[in-house]
Amino acid sequence: MRHLSLVAATAITAFALPAAAQDVCAVEGDHWDLDAAGVQALYDCMSERMIEGYTREGDEIAAVYRDWAPTATRMAVAGPHGERFLQTFVNDIGAEQYLAFEDGDFEMPVGSVLAKESVAVRDGTGRVGPLFIMTKVDDAPDYDNWFYSGVQPNGKPLRISQAFCHDCHVGYESQDSMGYPLEEVRLSSN
Repeated sequence: MRHLSLVAATAITAFALPAAAQDVCAVEGDHWDLDAAGVQALYDCMSERMIEGYTREGDEIAAVYRDWAPTATRMAVAGPHGERFLQTFVNDIGAEQYLAFEDGDFEMPVGSVLAKESVAVRDGTGRVGPLFIMTKVDDAPDYDNWFYSGVQPNGKPLRISQAFCHDCHVGYESQDSMGYPLEEVRLSSN
């Protein structure tokens, strides 16, 4: 797993484009060098764009996930989701177990749902990535009883292969196939 540190200060600015174009979230310099304040500024700039996009087609999880427990103090880059900045939320059913960030023999309760926002930076511009969703079910033994889904930035369902997602998530089998945020940004239920 690639571990990237966000250490140096970089300014984030939002500026208006000509009429008919939307404001963009510009990142000056190398986005991998953003410090915590720079990452937070990027998230603040992208936040409403994510909600507007994810909910455009009426996805039920997209409409409510921001009311769930956040799992980190800010977005961070962790895991193989296209080297995007990620922020994960967990519903009430799974919050206590997930926020323990346990490693060992445990299983999330059926009905637990994780929603992972994603932001990519390309050519100095923040871009909304997919909302990745994991739902704990009781009838998917080939995938450790997880159902993988997602919402595209335009609100349409993300077409993904269960096997494709599980092939990466199985690497976290001691965490019930779940990746966790980087330790430096984790929130805890304690």
